[in-house]
Amino acid sequence: MRAKTEIRLTPGQRLSRGLKYSAVGPVDVTRGALGLGVDGAQHSAAWIGDVYRRSRLKDQLRQELAAAQDTIASELAAAQEVVANLPEALQKARGRRRRRPVLLAVLGVGVLAGGAVAFSILRRPPTEEPPTLQPSVPVTPRP
Repeated sequence: MRAKTEIRLTPGQRLSRGLKYSAVGPVDVTRGALGLGVDGAQHSAAWIGDVYRRSRLKDQLRQELAAAQDTIASELAAAQEVVANLPEALQKARGRRRRRPVLLAVLGVGVLAGGAVAFSILRRPPTEEPPTLQPSVPVTPRP
């Protein structure tokens, strides 16, 4: 049994083989030339597609960049307005002081103190109660 493997030739190999062998030359030369032409056309079409995709991507990135710049400009304007109104807001806040921070501080200290008391109670060693049963073995004092 003999395995027959057919090796596919590239168009360039086919052209060189066609020029090399005169018996199959015209057929191989024709097939090689057509193959090189088709490969060139495919490569050119792929290159044109890549150029087109890159140009669309650049346009898309350009649009996204312009939108981001507009957003940043509006955010910056809003931040400037807030900073400009900051002295008035601070003045209003100083005018009406609240006792809430003091109340929150007192409540916080109370919660911490309660937690400390609970922790100390839970961490106490249990008191040992004397056993209520008499020992089963008589206890003799040591001399």
